[in-house]
Amino acid sequence: MAGSTAVDALPSLLVVDDDSRVRTVVSWQLASEGYAVREAADGHSAWQHIVDERPDLVVLDLSLPGLAGLDLLRRLRERGDRTPVVVLSGRSGEGDRILGLDLGADDYLVKPFSLGELAARVRSVLRRSNDHLLVHPRGATPDERSGLRIDPTTRDVVLDGRPVPLTAREFDLLAFLAGHPRQVFTRAQLLEQVWSSSPTWQSEATVTEHVHRVRQKLGRALIVTVRSVGYRLEP
Repeated sequence: MAGSTAVDALPSLLVVDDDSRVRTVVSWQLASEGYAVREAADGHSAWQHIVDERPDLVVLDLSLPGLAGLDLLRRLRERGDRTPVVVLSGRSGEGDRILGLDLGADDYLVKPFSLGELAARVRSVLRRSNDHLLVHPRGATPDERSGLRIDPTTRDVVLDGRPVPLTAREFDLLAFLAGHPRQVFTRAQLLEQVWSSSPTWQSEATVTEHVHRVRQKLGRALIVTVRSVGYRLEP
């Protein structure tokens, strides 16, 4: 990423809560854990931040003005965005917890909660999310130190033990597909997810060109073309 600093390399979190006191203490705790933390006080500003900044994880309160937390979560998952979400809620009922998890929350914490437990949940969810980006191509045996490894924190890509230099956008494209193995995405969906754009504003040929360049650098057809549909990553 152009202009990145050491701070930019930290995992980025978005804390969304309409209570400024909750935002402050949660942000302070997570910042002390070594994360780069941003805040949002309502659902609409949180949505815009997620689309523009693509945080590594969202801590999301359900009781938000404007766009409610569950509606924001539903909108994210319906567009195929798998950004990890830890839900905070004052609703302790089992039905609310099940609904949140069914909509795609990665974890659910009921208020009042321990800041230490929240930090532990965040670490766990990020660890699981990063594990999904470890891809081993066909033919690799368990004792071979080969395969494709993507590190979302350092933005490094290693293939069969050798580093692969990618541009920022090539990395974003590869990491997104690797995070959804075998799932097929159209060029329009990839424009929306990776470029935060649409065919109205940017040509789908942009996606085709970037896929071609990533394939050249990886040296193998990990990214499969699904005729008349789009692309998928085949681990």
